[in-house]
Amino acid sequence: MAGEKTFYITTPIYYPSNKLHVGNSYTTVAADAMARFKRLTGYRVWFLTGTDEHGQKIQRQAEAVGKQPIVFVDEIVAWIRELWEELDISYDDFIRTTEDRHMKKVAAIFSRFYEQGDIYKDKYEGWYCTPCEAYWTERQLAGEKCPDCGRDVELIAEEAYFFKMSRYADRLLDHIEKNPEFIQPPSRKNEMVNNFLKPGLEDLCVSRTSFDWGIPVPFDPDHIIYVWLDALSNYITALGYGEQQSNFDLFWPADVQLIGKDILRFHTIYWPIFLMALDLPLPKTVFGHGWLMLQDGKMSKSKGNVVDPRVLAARYSSDALRYFLLREIPFGQDGIFSLENFITRINTDLANDLGNLVSRTLTMTDRYFEGALPTPTVTGPGDDELRHLALETPNSVEKAMSELKTSDALASLWLLVRRSNKYIDENLPWTLAKDPSGLPRLGTVIYNLIESIRFIAVLLKPFMPQTPESIFKQLGLENNNALQSWESLSQWGAISPATRVARGDDLFPRLNLQAEIREMQDGKTAGEEPEAEQTADEEQQGLISIDQFQQVDLRVAEIVEAEGIPKSDKLLKLTVLLGVAGKRQVVAGIAEHYEPESLIGKKVIFVANLKPVKLRGVQSQGMLLAAIAQDGSLALTTVERDMPPGSRIS
Repeated sequence: MAGEKTFYITTPIYYPSNKLHVGNSYTTVAADAMARFKRLTGYRVWFLTGTDEHGQKIQRQAEAVGKQPIVFVDEIVAWIRELWEELDISYDDFIRTTEDRHMKKVAAIFSRFYEQGDIYKDKYEGWYCTPCEAYWTERQLAGEKCPDCGRDVELIAEEAYFFKMSRYADRLLDHIEKNPEFIQPPSRKNEMVNNFLKPGLEDLCVSRTSFDWGIPVPFDPDHIIYVWLDALSNYITALGYGEQQSNFDLFWPADVQLIGKDILRFHTIYWPIFLMALDLPLPKTVFGHGWLMLQDGKMSKSKGNVVDPRVLAARYSSDALRYFLLREIPFGQDGIFSLENFITRINTDLANDLGNLVSRTLTMTDRYFEGALPTPTVTGPGDDELRHLALETPNSVEKAMSELKTSDALASLWLLVRRSNKYIDENLPWTLAKDPSGLPRLGTVIYNLIESIRFIAVLLKPFMPQTPESIFKQLGLENNNALQSWESLSQWGAISPATRVARGDDLFPRLNLQAEIREMQDGKTAGEEPEAEQTADEEQQGLISIDQFQQVDLRVAEIVEAEGIPKSDKLLKLTVLLGVAGKRQVVAGIAEHYEPESLIGKKVIFVANLKPVKLRGVQSQGMLLAAIAQDGSLALTTVERDMPPGSRIS
């Protein structure tokens, strides 16, 4: 439609080598908040996310657990989709690089590059990091390690196709200099220009022959199209690039492409050069945000130190988790996740500030006016200031969101939340209610508070989708779309007097910080029954009841990774597969009896519900069963038949 405002935003497509952690959720929640805000303010939005499913790493992991790659990724992709549903992610499309709509277009793009002389075949010899899917020259390595992730690299020698990056380097540098908004924040721009572009770009390897899990080169099927040309193309293949009557002409170029700073090089050098070779405009902004870290360093699936977002959302609500991610971390900078910080945010901002404002106001409306919104008549202290701040807050939030500063946007909104609470303290409604002459003024105070809460609820919609629904229901506005709209915020006093309001459940009950930390660390849930005590006779005899035995969750587990632990002669760190329950890390004192490589593929019996502990600083999430002879020899307990991982022992 002519003149229609459009907005196209993307997240990186996630690599389904394992379940995602709360740091991955941060990117998608931020993108969702921006997409929702643009929809609220009248834009036609296309919000894309998805999964990057090809490559050697996926193939190796699938082989390690005895699955076909597509079966392996299907299970994890299903989990990712469930996560986004639980976090209220409102994506318009979910692209998988294993879909025909993507693979056919990538093959066509590769052929075009070859035909126009951008791609040639040669021999490659150099260093390759499988987890990062990245090639490195000798000078780029960091002490013989990958400079991005610090892990080991492999010396690769194989025939490959290469893209002539240098052909477009000067053009890209000129674009970056003339379009300062292209790479954000500005510090990321300097890093890309000074560390990669100005020293000179080497031609990029864009095919592999050492594995077959990927898109074949259409004219040379022994070659697989290398992951970055495959993966990056999703941003246009998902829009229907190359098709007639698709979303591509409507939404490209992308307005914002959100990524983590660790993949900035691929999105601000490789990706724009591919687009230039296709004669397509570049994205308006590529924003490389910081990492959500733990206090002891970066959160990483490979390190096993991740925080499960589904656990947090289930226990504390998706809105609480979304608020923390969007408010706690200045966008573009690194942030720290700790359970203490998370609970503190819930208690201070959500329970004390927002929840208390709504519950106090609606309680007073019910008590003093029988739940009917009074008519404002008598002005007094703070009226003008509250009204002025409410009318200015949408502008402040919009400005912050246009600069991709979600934390600043919420900080502006919370100025209104706190000013509304201050307005209660200034006017002392409970004192006004004691004298009949104070009722007209009390009615104005209550009306202004309800109207301020309406403003707050509308502005919360992009950030916390469920909470505004609860607020509007309590305000009697659940079916009034007009008063839930962005346009309604241009006018103060839009709610009709006599509207029926009714307080509901507390939005965010206050939490006991120490109890929450203790229960989350223990892996318990609220309301868990205490364990039954043994009788003296049972303790003396060492006997347990059948009920006690059934509390032990024994499972068949397949060992998929094994390695030694530094400075320990006895301990090995193992990763075991438990079927649909995923993987667990366990520390076992079997190094004197087994070489790590001999353990891969063994099916063992595993205690799956043991309280996690740390051994030599390494977390252990269960225990393997083993038999120990009198001479000290040890043998792991295995199963007689080839049972699937995760099978229950009973």
